[in-house]
Amino acid sequence: MGREVLIAVSITSFLAPFTLSSLNVALPYLAIELSATTTEMNWIATGFLISSAIFLIPFGRMADMYGKRRLFLLGIAVFSLFSFLSSIALTSSQLVFLRILQGTGGAMIFSTGMAILVSSYSLSERGKILGINTASVYLGLSLGPVAGGILTVNLGWRSIFVLTALLGIAAFLVATKKIADDAHEGSKEDFDFVGSFLYSISILVFIAGSSEREYFALLPMSVLSLAIFLLWEKRQTHPVLDLKLFESNRIFALSNLTALINYSATFALVYLISIYLQIILGLDPQKSGFILLSQPAVMAAFSPFAGWISDRIEPRFVATAGMILNAVGLGLLSTLSAGSQILNVVFYLTLMGLGFALFSSPNTNAVMSSVEERYYGIASATVSTMRVLGQTLSMAVVMLVFSVFVGSVQVEIVAPSELIEAMKVSFQIFSILCWMGALFSFMRGDIR
Repeated sequence: MGREVLIAVSITSFLAPFTLSSLNVALPYLAIELSATTTEMNWIATGFLISSAIFLIPFGRMADMYGKRRLFLLGIAVFSLFSFLSSIALTSSQLVFLRILQGTGGAMIFSTGMAILVSSYSLSERGKILGINTASVYLGLSLGPVAGGILTVNLGWRSIFVLTALLGIAAFLVATKKIADDAHEGSKEDFDFVGSFLYSISILVFIAGSSEREYFALLPMSVLSLAIFLLWEKRQTHPVLDLKLFESNRIFALSNLTALINYSATFALVYLISIYLQIILGLDPQKSGFILLSQPAVMAAFSPFAGWISDRIEPRFVATAGMILNAVGLGLLSTLSAGSQILNVVFYLTLMGLGFALFSSPNTNAVMSSVEERYYGIASATVSTMRVLGQTLSMAVVMLVFSVFVGSVQVEIVAPSELIEAMKVSFQIFSILCWMGALFSFMRGDIR
């Protein structure tokens, strides 16, 4: 039964990264066809992540209370439906809206998949299984740029969403047959609707305030709403987010913080390099996709090994080594110019791929192994929240830097020198973040 669950969860773990990475390659073409500005192009990439970040924690709590399977299946259905509707969007505004709705389905999948998987395996096997599942994520990242480039050149960017919808339907059929019903295991505790609302508002206002210069005034409001949320949660018998997990569990808290930093520093990489290859170097989406393949291919190849190693060596050492490699790789990427060689780009991406493989599954192993089984749902949702919130913040940094150096103008008339400067600053910020993350990763302590 465990192997069948692994297959079902791994298929869904493939879906979201495949959609994100394939669409990143298509974005420059998509933006031109829909006459999108640089700001709108950024929101098309970010809308999915924002809604996922907002709903992950509430859905994780619901999964613990009412059963993981039913929320998992509903998430696949919602994700697939709005993938198809995105394929027929007529304007950039419509596409942003549909991507946000698609992200709610993604939140249901992210908050339950890992919990279902971890519940099916013993502690001694967990690192290996999480490594295999992580490899499926990177397989989606690997195939995404290539498939996205081929589909965009030959069938148009809309075909990406059609393919994603079809994959979602296939995943739904497999999950329905392979994952056992767990509704009887759910808790009868009350759901914290007020806490969920406060959490969602604080995340939404923070992302809006950090992504555009015009909205900086929202940042104090986000801090206030977060403070109100934390005070509310401390008073609840059954909070949507059990703060005791962070207050009394050093490994859980620092591992999640490290994950947040890592994703904040690395997610926008494919987006930025896709723009660099297509707009600065003049390559088409198909060629760009094959170049971008070098990073996630290394991730997929080394993730199972990294997970296996983390079952034998303290995970924090493996994860810290990965963060250091990412910091070095991002520093090297900040040196790219209009005259850089393609081989340099491939080498830097390969280095990043190895670093991310060494970090991801050992760090996830540390998080999930630091809590009791009754917290698997919320722990899974917390890990996914750190990932999606980090990804969103990564794009927010890019949006902010682009608003300073480029402004909101049509993509096809942006000066290449402005794009290169914005890229360099973004990579420098991300490299500094990774060095900070490596320090927190080392400080977290041992799980054994």
